[in-house]
Amino acid sequence: MNWITRNLTWTSEKTKTPNPQSQSNPEGENEDQLYGITEDLINCVKSFTIDTFKNFPLQDEDEATGVEDTPMNSTRTRKDLSQWQERHATLILSRVKELSQIRYKLCPGRLKEKQFWSIYFKLVRDHVIEYELRAIQREKLKRMAMEEEKSSNSNEIEVEMSETKHGEPIESPQS
Repeated sequence: MNWITRNLTWTSEKTKTPNPQSQSNPEGENEDQLYGITEDLINCVKSFTIDTFKNFPLQDEDEATGVEDTPMNSTRTRKDLSQWQERHATLILSRVKELSQIRYKLCPGRLKEKQFWSIYFKLVRDHVIEYELRAIQREKLKRMAMEEEKSSNSNEIEVEMSETKHGEPIESPQS
């Protein structure tokens, strides 16, 4: 079972939770807004057909970047989708049943899951890029705040340790 199926199953089993559209973040945006699920995007995605995906020119990522599979880079791990993209994919599949049907018909027979989502995000790039960039900026700000908090906490500990050391009398060695 792949991650999208697990997420959709998990989401549909949560019957006691409110609709994801009504969930808000601290800035007051609902989840659809955070993940770029707009009417414009939904209309665009509804226009996709099986042929949209089948006829999309795919190029292996390593070929596209000119990276060869050498012992040095063959052990690298590469996550297919970011957290933001995973959540966006789950939301769009739940909102646009036509996309779910296309995916069901294509994966894994004609396309790998990774290829399907690579094509999807290339097709909708102009619709979602600003939302994804905002999410990246929010994550960076969170990380910076956490690092700043850790730094201030470690400085407090250093000060306390320093005060403890200086507060105790130092015994001189006796001969």
